Amino acid sequence: MTRSRKKKISDEDAWLKAFDAVDHAPLLENLGAQVSPEMLKLALTHRSFANEHNHLPNNERLEFVGDAVLGLSVATKLFELYPSRPESELSPMRASIVSRYGLADIAREIGLGDHVLIGRGEELTGGREKESILADTTEALFGAIYLEHGFEAASDVVLRLFDEKLRTATASTKHQDWKTALQVRLAELKLPVAEYLSEVAGPEHDQTFTAQVLVDGAVRGTGNGPNKKLAEQEAAHQAVLYLRDHALDA
Repeated sequence: MTRSRKKKISDEDAWLKAFDAVDHAPLLENLGAQVSPEMLKLALTHRSFANEHNHLPNNERLEFVGDAVLGLSVATKLFELYPSRPESELSPMRASIVSRYGLADIAREIGLGDHVLIGRGEELTGGREKESILADTTEALFGAIYLEHGFEAASDVVLRLFDEKLRTATASTKHQDWKTALQVRLAELKLPVAEYLSEVAGPEHDQTFTAQVLVDGAVRGTGNGPNKKLAEQEAAHQAVLYLRDHALDA
């Protein structure tokens, strides 16, 4: 009696199968740019997935290119927005905007976590929410857009996604991006990422948004504003101040 053996899928086929298992159209729509399937597959492939499949290519080379595109785009925009600011102020502004936490924040806004190809170990340990993986993959996407469409197209994507961070970072003080500041603090405390709940009231022409930020399941800040982003920034600001002055179990 002969036993039928299940044919083992090749690593390349496993790679394609994992990539095709998710509809990437929403991600591309959020990016505002088209990327070919092959380039997108590479940009989304974390080394943990690649190493589990006989060292397939991963996104680290694209990340290297994307980091350069990001840095130059942000530096140029800061230079244009504030011609009187000295380098001693522009440099920390740029560093805050392009930080791992700033990039991870953008990644969450575009829903990137569901699209990243990660290994089984990373999947089991919450890899889709890790700042390092989200940040690196975001840079890889910028690199992919640059290689396929050129610097101007890639820079346009960067500046659109980072518009709020650019403008809040260059406000009257250097660190006005409270959502990023909160994420940095939570990472230092080894706490999960903040969650935001929001609601809107009033007629369409005069709406008021209210946002709450949850830290480890508890409301630590509430904010109001004419749009969701400003309300969340105010809530995050309150949470940052709370974490400076209180223990979490207080």
